[in-house]
Parts: sequence; C-alpha cells; structure tokens
Amino acid sequence: MSPAKTASSPVRLITGVGVAWLFDAMDVGMLSFIIAAVKTEWGLTAVQMGWIGSISSIGMAIGAVLFGMLADRIGRKMVLIITLLVFSLGSALSALAQGYALFMALRLLIGAGLGGELPVASTLVSESVATEHRGRSVVLLESFWAAGWLLAAVISYFVIPQWGWRTAMVLTGLTALYALYFREGIAESPAYEANAHRKPSFWQGLRNIWQKKYRRATAMLWIVWFMVVFSYYGMFLWLPSVMVLKGYSMINSFGYVLVMTLAQLPGYFVAAWLIEKWGRKKVLATFLTGTALAALGFGLAGTLPLLMVSGMLLSFFNLGAWGALYAYSPEQYPSVIRSSGSGLSAGVGRIGGIVGPLLVGSLVAKQVSFGLIFGIFTAAILIAVVAVLALGRETMGETLE
Repeated sequence: MSPAKTASSPVRLITGVGVAWLFDAMDVGMLSFIIAAVKTEWGLTAVQMGWIGSISSIGMAIGAVLFGMLADRIGRKMVLIITLLVFSLGSALSALAQGYALFMALRLLIGAGLGGELPVASTLVSESVATEHRGRSVVLLESFWAAGWLLAAVISYFVIPQWGWRTAMVLTGLTALYALYFREGIAESPAYEANAHRKPSFWQGLRNIWQKKYRRATAMLWIVWFMVVFSYYGMFLWLPSVMVLKGYSMINSFGYVLVMTLAQLPGYFVAAWLIEKWGRKKVLATFLTGTALAALGFGLAGTLPLLMVSGMLLSFFNLGAWGALYAYSPEQYPSVIRSSGSGLSAGVGRIGGIVGPLLVGSLVAKQVSFGLIFGIFTAAILIAVVAVLALGRETMGETLE
C-alpha cells in the first residue's frame, strides 16, 4: 500500500498504531498479575514488589525522553518500530529469568521500549488526521490500551494459574513479529516530513519547550503527567495484590480485577465522544475529578460490592482521563518539537510512576490503611485538576503548527 493511501486512511492508521499500543498495554496489565505471582516463587517482600513496578517506570522515563527526542530527528514511524522491537524482545527474554535481579534488568529494557512508544504514537496520529477529528482519533487510539489490559486480564486469569507467568511473557514477546507489518503498513507523519530538515538537538528541544510561548503549557503538562502517572501506577499495579491483602484468594482477585478492567473501554469511548464537544480541558478535568473520588471510594471500601463498584468507576474515569491527556499533550507544541515536548512530559510523569508503586509497597509494609494510601492518590489527582484549570488552554479546533 502506498504511503499516500495509508496516510489518507485514519482507520488504518489508528488500527495499525493501536495494535502496537495494545501489545504495550498487555505487558503493563500483566505485570500487576505477574508481581502477585512471582512474590510466592521468589519470596519477595512488599518493598521488592513495589520496585518491580518502579524499575519499569525508570525505563519508561528514559525511553520517553530519549525516543521522544529521537522521533523529532529520525521520524515518528522509525522510532515506533525500534521501540516495539525493544519492548517485544525484552518481554521474551524475561520469560527466561531465573531470579529477581535479571528480571529487574529486563523490566528496565522493556520499560524503555514502552515509554518511548506511547508519546510518539499519539504524536503520529495527532499529526496525521484532520483537525476536527484529531482529539477523538487520539482518544480512540488510547482505547486500544484498555483492550490490551482486558487481554492481559484474560491471559492472567486463564494462563498464569495453569501454565505460569513465563508462558504469558512469551506471548507478549511474539509481538516483535508485528514490527514487520508495521514497517510496511503505516506512513510517516506528513508534518514531520515537511519539517524533516529542522532537527533540534536534545538541549535545543529542552530550551524550546521552556520558551515564554510554551512555558505555561509545559509547566501544566509536567504537573499533570507526574500526578496522573504517580496515581495510576501506584493504584493499578497494586490492584490484584490489594485484593489479596484484603483477604481474597489470588485466583478470585484476578477475576475481580478482570471485571474492573471491563469498565476501561466505555471510559475511553465516552471521553472520545465528549472531547470534540466539551473540549480538552473540560473533559480532562472532569474525568480526573471522577478518578479522584473513585480512588477514595476504593481505598475506604470494606465490602466486595463497594470494592467492585468503586474499582470499575476508577477504571472508567482514569482511563478516560488518560485518553484526553494523550490528545491534549501534542497539541501544545509545533511540529519541530512536538514529539520532544510530549516525550519529556511523559518522562517527567514516569518519575511519578517510580515513586507510586514504591510508596504503596513501603506503606503496606508499615500496615498503613488503604483508606490513607488511596487518599494520597486522591489528593495528587486533584492537584492535576487544578493545574489543568489554572494553566491549561483549550486547543479544540486549532490547526496544529
């Protein structure tokens, strides 16, 4: 298929990039179940369990910054192929890990691939579709993340108890084959090709996003990304383990989290429908507020029905907010620094992803109540809401520079 034909087909573009995103989500989603599984196999402490999620976020921070900057130099499509291969091969090799140390090193590598792919993918889609469909297209792209989490929950529920977590990791490693299709099936961003001669260095890109024109947007994105990723990974990587610690068996906990995960898809679709009606700011602030309230409810829930309802609301609002954030971020910058700006924002966010799981592990070890733990995440998300409302500008309908 010719690049022109590929570029003129938003459905093919969103599907092609979305499937790669689905594979990433499948790995992240399974990690929460794998953490619960390897705890018994390797006799891990709560702090060591927290470090598994945090080492992945360290890799994602490195990948988001380096690959985000690289995408402004060698193109969005090439970076997506590279990151997909890094992630896939790291996943396959992790199935061979016989101990905690090697597993952690490979999680760092996998994280770099994941962290690099996500902001670059949203930039490619944002630059390749019509203005009136741009926000909705990126949110629909994000919906593949929910599909990946759902697939992860299904694999974790049916495969891990029966055949072990290593088999699940081999399945994610097979996604390297998709890079071959991706190379031929997706066209480069027209906006990148028009500006390919302008290739800012790392320091130029960093200086550019803090110019007076973009300073307010950069500050807003860095605050929001940090708070959202801090709360997301702190909460969702611990969901199966929290259910176990609340007294439910591992197999039942996997099933309950599978049901909670189902609420992610409608969260994306509602956000996608609203984002071209309400605008980016209002949708993002609304879904973040819903996330904050649901997080507090989950932490305080003392019965299974309350846990399930608050967990489903948490999935619904949090993943809808993620979709809006990925749509909003690339729209803050011109093409020449768009991937750099989005990647650096995501990289700052991944620092929150390092802190979140470690904080939960430390507080669980000290027997701090889940109400207080999830109250911390509620406060963090409300800070993000204030940042969006106070510093953000509406970008709906604007033509990208």
